[in-house]
Amino acid sequence: MDYGLKDPSRKLPFWIPLDWAFLIIALSSLAHADLDETGSGESAYRPRPVNPPISVSEADRLGHARMLQTLQTLRERDGRENMYYGSDRIEAARKRLAETTSQRERLAMWLQLAYVELQLGYETDALETLNEIEAFMENHADPFGVRDIAEARFRFAMIHLRHGETQNCCLRHNVDSCLLPIRGGGVHTESEGSRNAIKEFERIARIAPKNSSLYLESIWLWNLAAMTLGEHPLGVPEAHRIEAASFLSNDAFPRLMNIAPELGLDTSSLCGSVIADDFNNDGYIDLMVGSWDLREPLKFYLNNGTGGFDDRSDAAGLTGMLGGLNLVQGDYNNDGRIDVYVTRGAWLRQNGQHPDSLLRNNGDGTFTDVTFSAGLAQAHHPSQTAAWADFDLDGWLDLYVGCESSVENPAPSKLFHNNGDGTFTDVARSAGVTNNYFAKGVTWGDYNNDRYPDLYVSNLGEWNRLYRNNGDGTFKDIALSAGVADVVASFPTWFWDIDNDGQLDLFVASFDCDIEQVARHYLGHTVSGGLPRVFRGTRNGNFQDATFKMGLAEPTLPMGSNFGDIDQDGYLDMVLGTGSPDFKMIMPNKVYHNQAGQRFSDVSEASGMSHLQKGHGVAIADFDADGDQDIFMQMGGAVTVDKYFDAFYENPGFGNNHVSVELVGTESNRFGVGSRIRVDIEENGRSRSVFRWVNSGGSFGSNPLRQQIGIGKAKRIKRLEIYWPTTDQTQSFENVPVNRIIRITEGEQKISHMKIDTAPFTHISTN
Repeated sequence: MDYGLKDPSRKLPFWIPLDWAFLIIALSSLAHADLDETGSGESAYRPRPVNPPISVSEADRLGHARMLQTLQTLRERDGRENMYYGSDRIEAARKRLAETTSQRERLAMWLQLAYVELQLGYETDALETLNEIEAFMENHADPFGVRDIAEARFRFAMIHLRHGETQNCCLRHNVDSCLLPIRGGGVHTESEGSRNAIKEFERIARIAPKNSSLYLESIWLWNLAAMTLGEHPLGVPEAHRIEAASFLSNDAFPRLMNIAPELGLDTSSLCGSVIADDFNNDGYIDLMVGSWDLREPLKFYLNNGTGGFDDRSDAAGLTGMLGGLNLVQGDYNNDGRIDVYVTRGAWLRQNGQHPDSLLRNNGDGTFTDVTFSAGLAQAHHPSQTAAWADFDLDGWLDLYVGCESSVENPAPSKLFHNNGDGTFTDVARSAGVTNNYFAKGVTWGDYNNDRYPDLYVSNLGEWNRLYRNNGDGTFKDIALSAGVADVVASFPTWFWDIDNDGQLDLFVASFDCDIEQVARHYLGHTVSGGLPRVFRGTRNGNFQDATFKMGLAEPTLPMGSNFGDIDQDGYLDMVLGTGSPDFKMIMPNKVYHNQAGQRFSDVSEASGMSHLQKGHGVAIADFDADGDQDIFMQMGGAVTVDKYFDAFYENPGFGNNHVSVELVGTESNRFGVGSRIRVDIEENGRSRSVFRWVNSGGSFGSNPLRQQIGIGKAKRIKRLEIYWPTTDQTQSFENVPVNRIIRITEGEQKISHMKIDTAPFTHISTN
């Protein structure tokens, strides 16, 4: 099949009105001055070259309305039938309980009913059900063995523990809530929930076999519960105590403060994702936030440039645009504006046949759902992961959607080839990338440096795929020979360069973990599973496992996660949002600081980001234009009672320098996705290079496509190179000033320098 490779008839539709042409000429004329050491050529930020705002046609309006109606119908059904938060689950649990005659099975069904009541937010009912179960167990003690009793007590403990979280962390939420180690404002003022939970954990510790899963899980949660009461460590018997030092970072790191409440961004929702990017081309980074809950619409927060965010969700046309476990951005029509792809139906198997959405940015502050007219709605498969790339180098972004295929619900993944006219064609079968496994993460990267982006697929329950791009519209899975296949229960993944050697490395998170492994780790025991994998890329196209060498042999169970250069030293750090749908999966979110490409240091506690609530979409960006990267985390679990408040961590700054590079493709896709940036610097008398590839970061949460590159203490960039794989051309610039936002247009030998005002978060607006 011909995908239009290098077809001159499919150049970008770079039609420019006369007034835009004058603007581009003006920007070009400023380029030489912008390279002046004094910055005397600084100009106000000007929007990147874009086509005029799109006039929404009648067909567009009908397609948008069709999607809203489809989602509304799904919302009504999903609210009843969803296996995580559907209201029918209570009646089903009660029915099973009524039909059960065996005393042991009746106990199990009764405990399940209490758990479902809690999951759906009926906490008072769940506590009343516990009282009934307690009386039942006292009157029917003979049928129950030690294991039955221990497991029942563990369920009791979890219900009490979760009720304590609701009464304190949720109803009395503050910036210290749920930060490990819990202290200050995080200590519970309503103590009943944690005290009742501790009583149950004490019972389990007495009867459960030492070193059993139930014992270790109870010890871990007992220590956390004691912290919520301000009674750790001495409040836990020495035999069951996890020492306080175990929760502290080994290396110093400045604390990032969660200021989401001050910014009006602490929305409470279930699990979801986030995009951080400049949606209106004013230079400031905005936010779009989603939740997988089909009762909740997308939220759109416009950065007002004065220290706050304005909620423009309704004005943007997102009213009724429900659900979205993951969001990924890309300019599919090459008009210079950020569009959005929304995935839905994840984890629901045959009940997850929900349509995804392609939201076109109209350029006037609104979005239109063009999924149906774009040809992206031919088949609805459950998905939570997708990624944009120009896989055939024709100048248009294509889209890979990883679907969750299972025996009961075959769901081949999709590779949507961009036809260049606003429509897509699914070529996954002919390209050989249907995967046919339960995909949880996908990422593109040219690991073998042949210009063509390759595709890595992270699967849950099966070996992973590394699809090598053959350059002719087809791919070959070479994961086994490349050494990156045997991660059989993984989740988010990404390509990155951890040591600045110019060769892409690979991160693959493990989802093969339980609280037992977390407890073993903090107790200093041997851990048998749940470790992430870091693979170093080699020049011969293979990978070497560097997990232990890089200091990452720790069970973390990441869901949402991403990477960025938090301290602007030129080496990429990462943030992991942890957890799973089960209440007991209480573990800290993680921050790993890259130590000059040699190892990673866990600075979760020192950074103030060791949050115990479940972390999902992560975006790392310079929201206030002060030169360092802040972090937004979308929080919350899968069930109704597990909602939590999103977090926004303000970076205090590290005193390092940077350069922010915004690309404008002409032959290549408009934002230069897939292009490589090389920055050569001299720092403290030593020359080194920093490499970045233009993408949105990890596979669960999206960073801006504008690349902010830390350069440490270097005061000038000796050489900056942009490699455009579409044309196989390299642009080079020398003596580039630092601490600036620069725009580089493909084929032009001038740099346009943009200046926007810092938006200090001390000036708060929450309109």
